Amino acid sequence: MDAPVAFDFPPINRLHRSRIAKIHSVTHPTTPPTPVGDAALDYCMAHHVLEGSETAARSSDSILFDWYVSNSDAGATDKLTPTAVGPRIILSPGVADLPRSPISETPYYVLRPETVQAPLNLRSIAAAAYSTAAGNGFADLMATHAVVVCLLRTKQLGDTLDSWTITRLPGTVFLDHVGDPVVLARDLIHEAGHNWLNDALTATACKVSDDERFYSPWKQTTRPAFGFLHACWAFPLTMIYTSRVVERTSGDLQRFLTAYLAQQRDLLSGTTDDHARALQLITNDGLRARLQAVHRQALGL
Repeated sequence: MDAPVAFDFPPINRLHRSRIAKIHSVTHPTTPPTPVGDAALDYCMAHHVLEGSETAARSSDSILFDWYVSNSDAGATDKLTPTAVGPRIILSPGVADLPRSPISETPYYVLRPETVQAPLNLRSIAAAAYSTAAGNGFADLMATHAVVVCLLRTKQLGDTLDSWTITRLPGTVFLDHVGDPVVLARDLIHEAGHNWLNDALTATACKVSDDERFYSPWKQTTRPAFGFLHACWAFPLTMIYTSRVVERTSGDLQRFLTAYLAQQRDLLSGTTDDHARALQLITNDGLRARLQAVHRQALGL
């Protein structure tokens, strides 16, 4: 199935290559880079090494610091799970294992020497989710912006599912799940979308002003353009995906996805004018066109 928009965005590709080289020059200044796989995996692992080694240095943990120096791939080689978009890292850290620090109010997880893969059943669900997302037009997005998946709490269908990303670990996503790959694929697409847009804004040097505010029906409050545009990108991506898979499901899952799509249609319908106004703040033509195209497709569902 065709992608809803071209996720392969040349400025992002250039950003990834540049960032990998810069991070390696800081973390391993005397050794040549040793790529672990594709550029997205190298990009994600470089940030885990940078974050982990900085934390080790700040806490004067020389053993941990030396481990990152010796493992420029953050130990990724023996933690790879085959997926439809290439080898990816599927973890299941306990919520209590997610630290908070001055760098992020949001909990996060960095690969460490003791990191192990998620159990086989969770890796299988995640691999099936990648396959479902890829088969419905989101292969490029999954390949480049959902590289490390941290599966957190197991919940029931219909429960509130928490998921998030942090800018310091691009390509890493944190999310609850219900044990169903169709729902997991939806949430992976949402969080990968956030990672993609963060990279796209950086790569195109689009500095979105916080001076103007826009009403977000998802938060039921006004938000700066940055948050508003993120919502008007990530939620429509999940709407497009859901519209493509819902008729191939049945029972409770189909009812859940149908209700989700109806809810999102209602929320998105009130953003038309503000979205057009917010897009004027995006100075890169290619990025603006992609944001506009996804928003319009979702409005038409």
